[in-house]
Amino acid sequence: MHPALSVILLTTLIGVGQGLFLALYTGQVYSVANLLEHQDSQGFYALGSALALVFLVAGLIASFFHLGHPERAWRSIACWRTSWLSREVIVLPVVMLLVFLYGLLHYLEWTTPLFTVADTLPVDATLIIGALATLATFALFICTGMIYASIRFLQEWHCALTVINFTLLGGASGFMLAAAFSAFTGVHLVGFYGTWAVILTVTAMFTRGASLLRNHRLRPKSTLQSAIGVRHTTIRQIAQGAMGGSFNTREFFHHSPAHVVRMARIAFLLLVFPVPALLLGAAWGMSSEVLPLLAFLAQYVGLLIERWYFFIEARHPQNLYYQSIA
Repeated sequence: MHPALSVILLTTLIGVGQGLFLALYTGQVYSVANLLEHQDSQGFYALGSALALVFLVAGLIASFFHLGHPERAWRSIACWRTSWLSREVIVLPVVMLLVFLYGLLHYLEWTTPLFTVADTLPVDATLIIGALATLATFALFICTGMIYASIRFLQEWHCALTVINFTLLGGASGFMLAAAFSAFTGVHLVGFYGTWAVILTVTAMFTRGASLLRNHRLRPKSTLQSAIGVRHTTIRQIAQGAMGGSFNTREFFHHSPAHVVRMARIAFLLLVFPVPALLLGAAWGMSSEVLPLLAFLAQYVGLLIERWYFFIEARHPQNLYYQSIA
């Protein structure tokens, strides 16, 4: 498939925003349970929520560059009963609204407990809104992943690993950014967020590796014989049926040389997984405020390459016909 930059930016940017919010809420739950020190609402949670919202909005803006008629974007919600894309378009603004409310409540310091669970766990409005935002965030991960996993004729995408990888990679990048944000604001949670970032990154390494291995072993279900209904054992295509390129040859094949594809695979495997983990380890040992940010930047660049590779990895069946030009 031909990767569109707008879709690559959309999926990676909103993944970072979702993961960052989950990191913030996880830290708050730990602090409420007295497993972490309490943080300032205005200086940490409110500012962190604003940063997560920036990534979510940036991803939404990027998506408009993929539309032929952006003014008709609102119509994309019409098929919510059957389309995962429509569901994503509905859930994304919900996530943005809930993250905004979560940050606003912290900014206004509306953190007075409304009730107490088991006489030990005080629950305020931010915890309730945060819980709803968490559910919406995971729903958005599922919707985004299922847009691709639901396409049955693209074997490389049609499996549960697609949704799992979208969720784990988004969560890992968000927790990685949370570690950098903690270092930048002087909050002593770099170790906490960094540990979770490494755990998610290592887990994603195994699931993404599993998808690479699975896709390498796939064999196309269609052949030239089945495509045109001819049973002859030897069929040789000598032309694509047109003198020049077409929509089919532009949008359903990436046209990248094999060595570029191999280099992209190596690059994202290094940048997404070992490099940020090693940088975080070095940051913990050196008490550095810069290395966590470098770890996030390295991983995000790797995610851009990974998402590009995700698209070119999918082999569209129509290329059986256009293989001579592709």
